[in-house]
Amino acid sequence: QVQLVESGGGLVQAGGSLRLSCAASGRTFSSSLMGWFRQAPGKEREFVAAISWSGGNTYYANFVKGRFTISRDNAKNAVYLQMNSLKPEDTAVYYCAGKPGYYTNFAGGYNYWGPGTQVTVSS
Repeated sequence: QVQLVESGGGLVQAGGSLRLSCAASGRTFSSSLMGWFRQAPGKEREFVAAISWSGGNTYYANFVKGRFTISRDNAKNAVYLQMNSLKPEDTAVYYCAGKPGYYTNFAGGYNYWGPGTQVTVSS
């Protein structure tokens, strides 16, 4: 089992940056694929980015390519999402998630979820 807690959300102006962190506990973290999802009010949860257990492979939704960077530090049991050039449409609750095995951008495929952290981008 892996338990996840996100931090780093907040209010930022358009064009600004935030770095989200996800602290993980559990033995299987270092072997888990980790991802970030987001959910805006009235919308479905959507995939943002994912990173393989080794960090060697990263995956991004088209709408964040070139703006967001996912990374991980297995020694610290942590995953990060660096968000640059933020837009008002990036406003959402951001969730950290994990799963064993291979990559998927399907939320239902992830076994572990954090409670989420709010990101609000003002125009």
